Amino acid sequence: MSKNLLKMGTRGSALALAQARQFAATLEFFHPGLKVEEHIIRTTGDKNQASPLPQIGGKGVFTLEIEAALLGGEIDFAVHSLKDLPPAMPDGLILACVPLRESPADCLILNPNGSEDEGFKGELSFLPLGSKVGTSSLRRRAMLLNLRPDLQIEDVRGNIDTRLRKLQDENFAAIVLARAGLNRLEVEGIRANNLPESWFVPAPGQGALAIQARTDDLDTRSILLGLQDEATRSAVEAERAVVAELNAGCSTPLGAIARAYGDTLSLHATVLSPDGKHRIAVSVQGSGAPDLIGQRAARSLLEKGAGELLGH
Repeated sequence: MSKNLLKMGTRGSALALAQARQFAATLEFFHPGLKVEEHIIRTTGDKNQASPLPQIGGKGVFTLEIEAALLGGEIDFAVHSLKDLPPAMPDGLILACVPLRESPADCLILNPNGSEDEGFKGELSFLPLGSKVGTSSLRRRAMLLNLRPDLQIEDVRGNIDTRLRKLQDENFAAIVLARAGLNRLEVEGIRANNLPESWFVPAPGQGALAIQARTDDLDTRSILLGLQDEATRSAVEAERAVVAELNAGCSTPLGAIARAYGDTLSLHATVLSPDGKHRIAVSVQGSGAPDLIGQRAARSLLEKGAGELLGH
């Protein structure tokens, strides 16, 4: 190792800091003598907490400013939530490392003063008719409405603590969050239930981190690569290939989850209409290049009519 100091860029939310600091601590543990210096960078998505994400810029709202700092040499590497990082990367930057993935599942958080879940079995039938459910994700909105068209889905943004507070203050029956965020922040004392991936398909890359570096910074890339989990990398590359092939963004109700079993990847992907009335799903398996498996899934979705749901 030829470096003893690396400057790390991250967003400043509690979750972003928690996951970045966990990665930095692991990096320092495996490289005695290395110091990781934290640099907090505010992104467009952080500056505007009031508007729904599709209204404030779509792709890259949580990454563009961090990537600019990386390209400008202000930082040596960046830690992103992988689901926030668009598949097309600026010239000069590379996805240097994908560490072991946290849970990719979505999680239903129930109002502590609400109706009993009667031993949650993975369905939503226990929610009263017309219940108000909060989410800032168009994918989650569409999936909820696909299952329960009677639900009132309302936008809820902010960090996890803010959303949990709004759960009670704004009288939501439930909100939907990523399980990975709850785990990384070690949130306890809430009524949290994982939603089955078979019908509540996670966002591509959900639960995974993307460690980004400059393409020509071979020393930094070599250090970062030591924390890569190859099974996670293969899975998320397949998922991101679905996004790229469909030209999808944060306004697309798209779910994709892949898992590696030895040399074989199993990928499940689904596209919905924004109102949840129409849903197209495919499952593919294969070995070889993960991006080709993702492209095959995307083309299968298009053959089944996903282009109409995506407005293509």
